[in-house]
Amino acid sequence: MGRDAVDLVLEQWARARPDLDASPMGVLGRLSRVARIAERELKALFSEFGLERGEFDVLATLRRAGADGGMTAGDLARSSMVTSGAVTNRLDRLVAKGHVTRDVDPANRRSVIVALTPAGRDLIDRAVVAHLENERRILAALDRDQRDGLAATLRTLLLSLGDEAGDEPGGEPDAAGGEARGAAAPADPGAEARDEARAAGRS
Repeated sequence: MGRDAVDLVLEQWARARPDLDASPMGVLGRLSRVARIAERELKALFSEFGLERGEFDVLATLRRAGADGGMTAGDLARSSMVTSGAVTNRLDRLVAKGHVTRDVDPANRRSVIVALTPAGRDLIDRAVVAHLENERRILAALDRDQRDGLAATLRTLLLSLGDEAGDEPGGEPDAAGGEARGAAAPADPGAEARDEARAAGRS
């Protein structure tokens, strides 16, 4: 079996501080590196459809939820697990591209209803097929049993860290983290970048 970059780090620590058990780095270091490599591959795929990562997440959330009548911006923020400012920035871009509509909720004038356009629905239906194939390619070195075992191990770790499923459907499994509730807040140009940076730091 070959050596990866983390093996080198562990060997260096073993020489520099033989009194330390650096084995946790072997797990979290590899998780971090896999996340960065996967993120690069996912972004490349999304760009083929003219989408950024966060835009794909919004479209996928609307499609997966089966919300033909749309979702409030607050529900989108919760389901995508990002701040309302980040969702607003994503919606601005998707509205400009003609993939979603954004209208005031007639039942609650303080809320905004977001819905897929026919073009947006067609786009996400095509993009998610390519996305799943891309993820299979990324995981091609693992057979089905290895993938299932790894998923179970990571689930155990996530649950131990308090990442439990709530009543609302979660965002895409590889989405950034955050929180929001209610109507979308005024756009914050740096909100999405900060969300992505926090997510990268947790990877």
